[in-house]
Amino acid sequence: MAASRRLLVCLRSGVWSVLFYCVYSQLTAAVAEDVDSCENLRLGQYRCNEPKIDEATQEPENCTDSTAWVECMPARNISCRLSNGTEFMFSGKEVGFNKTIPCRNVSGYSYKVAVALSLFLGWLGADRFYLGYPALGLLKFCTVGFCGIGTLVDFILIAMQIVGPADGSNYIVDYYGARLTRLSITNQTYRKPHLSL
Repeated sequence: MAASRRLLVCLRSGVWSVLFYCVYSQLTAAVAEDVDSCENLRLGQYRCNEPKIDEATQEPENCTDSTAWVECMPARNISCRLSNGTEFMFSGKEVGFNKTIPCRNVSGYSYKVAVALSLFLGWLGADRFYLGYPALGLLKFCTVGFCGIGTLVDFILIAMQIVGPADGSNYIVDYYGARLTRLSITNQTYRKPHLSL
């Protein structure tokens, strides 16, 4: 009976020792943990500015290779490591890192102009000349728009944006004063914190 009590006391003290060691190791790991990079912040810990939109192209001004950069600011009292390796605690107003966003490659061809040329002067091949297809434009000019059939087909293809500029870029689509954005909640959506009264 006494031996079983000793064994029970020994097991209890062993369990408490293991539990104490686990808690102690977790706490020391949390305290000694290195500050992570600002680019690895989680959603809600930062917000990104809207890109500056070029009025002529309706796309971000710094758009190259279908990507643009926006400045992101970590939230107040967030501490993270900048790209140069220094640790910094933010007040919510400083830029911490840049993030890439997708954009369209636009080189100056207007969708309105292409559709208007196709509708009114498509039988002369003006739409194909404008978009950078001189051989097809000359062929349409010589055959009077393939007797009207080619004009109709090209109008439909250009209106549906199946045929675009020859350099592979996208059309400039006018949004009449405001850039249209799709309203949806994604992983990149920033949610403002509630104000406490």
